[in-house]
Amino acid sequence: MDSEDSASHDGDARRRRAIEAELLRIEESAMYSAQCQFEETKRWRAVHLFLGVPATLLAAIAGTTALVESTGRTVAGILALISSGLGAVLTTVNASQRTTQAAASANAYLEIQTAARQHREIDLNHWTMHEAREALLALTARRDEQNTKAEVPSRRSYRKAKANLRTGTQRYAVDAET
Repeated sequence: MDSEDSASHDGDARRRRAIEAELLRIEESAMYSAQCQFEETKRWRAVHLFLGVPATLLAAIAGTTALVESTGRTVAGILALISSGLGAVLTTVNASQRTTQAAASANAYLEIQTAARQHREIDLNHWTMHEAREALLALTARRDEQNTKAEVPSRRSYRKAKANLRTGTQRYAVDAET
């Protein structure tokens, strides 16, 4: 191998390591983003239940009170007002939609994470530099598009996601064996 071929080979090896490092960054970023979105899913589900269940129960109690007791109209009215207030907050917050959106975002980030890991561990050494670069560009575009769709997670969700990851929520048994 002459010096020109050696320099080209060294340049390709450096570039391949750089692509591998970038795939690791995307994988890690997607892992944290997925966990944050799963925490947001839990949070919005709790908000939906916290507001929805009392609103429904109070509406039922108000209706029953109004029908059963003629003197309970004031109580029924107050319960109905509280129930409608909770319903209004629930509608404004739109917790059900936010739950669905956060779960979809979390799963999209998991897909990106899996693709980055597979590219890095399975495909990268078999691709030409052009193929590796194209795959990296496509994956980066997917991640960037998902970032524009996902809501920014709360600080609490970020802290919980970070704690989850520290305890190994995304470790696979096969990885412990290798």
